[in-house]
Amino acid sequence: MATFTLPKNSRITGESRTHAAETTGNLKQFKVYRYDPDSGENPRYDHFSIDLDSCGPMVLDALIKMKNEQDASLTFRRSCREGICGSCSMNINGRNALACTTSIEDCGAGEVRITPLPHMAVVKDLVPDFTHFYAQYASIRPWLQTVTPAPAGKERLQSPEQRAQLDGLYECILCACCSTACPSYWWNSDRFLGPAILLQAYRWLADSRDEMTGERLDELEDPFRLYRCHTIMNCANVCPKGLNPAKAIAEIKKMEAERLV
Repeated sequence: MATFTLPKNSRITGESRTHAAETTGNLKQFKVYRYDPDSGENPRYDHFSIDLDSCGPMVLDALIKMKNEQDASLTFRRSCREGICGSCSMNINGRNALACTTSIEDCGAGEVRITPLPHMAVVKDLVPDFTHFYAQYASIRPWLQTVTPAPAGKERLQSPEQRAQLDGLYECILCACCSTACPSYWWNSDRFLGPAILLQAYRWLADSRDEMTGERLDELEDPFRLYRCHTIMNCANVCPKGLNPAKAIAEIKKMEAERLV
C-alpha cells in the first residue's frame, strides 16, 4: 500500500488559537484553516465561537463576523454574496461550496470546519492560488472565433434551438469547486484541464456562431488534456450552480469520436 505524507512545512502543526464570542447566546463553533507564509509558521486550525443570533444565516456571514469582530487578519475572498462571482469558494465540512450560498444551519449541529479548496497552493488562510487554473482557462481561447465576416451592421444570429444548446454551460462561474473535487485533476493538473475548463471548452464547441470547431477539437485531442476524465461525477455533485461538467466532457469525447467515422 502506498503511503503519502505532506511536506513538513505543509503539515497542520501550528499552535491553535481560540476566539471567543463577545456574548453567550446561540453559539456556533467554527474550525478555520490558517496559514500565513510570511510568518514562517506551519498551518494551524483556529477556533471561533459565533453568536448566531447576531449573525447572518450563511457561512460567509460568519466569516465576515470573525474578521470584523475577532481576528482582522483572517483572509478570504468574497464579492457578490449572491452565488454569482465564485470568489468565496472553499471547502466546508469536507465539501467544496460557495460560502455565500451555504447555510450555517445546513452544516449540521457540530463544529463547522472550513479549509481552502483542496489541491491548490494556498496564498494565505482561505485564499487559494488560481494562477494555473486561469492559465488553463486562457488556453482554450474562451471567446467567439470566426472566419467569415459578420453581416454589415448585424449581429451573428442564433435560433432559439441553437441558443438552448448553451444552457447548462454558460452559467459556469469559474469557482473551481468542481476541478478541485476531481481526483483526476489532483493527480494530473499539470496536463489535465479539469471539469471546469472542459465545460467551458464545450460551451464554445456547442456555440453555433463559432467557426473554429475543428481547431478547438485538435487542441483537446490529447491523452491528458481531455481523456483523464473517468466520470467519477464529483464535479456534478459539488457544482454550486447545478451544472454537469461530466456530461459536457462526454459530449466533447463524442465529437472527437465522430470525427474519426
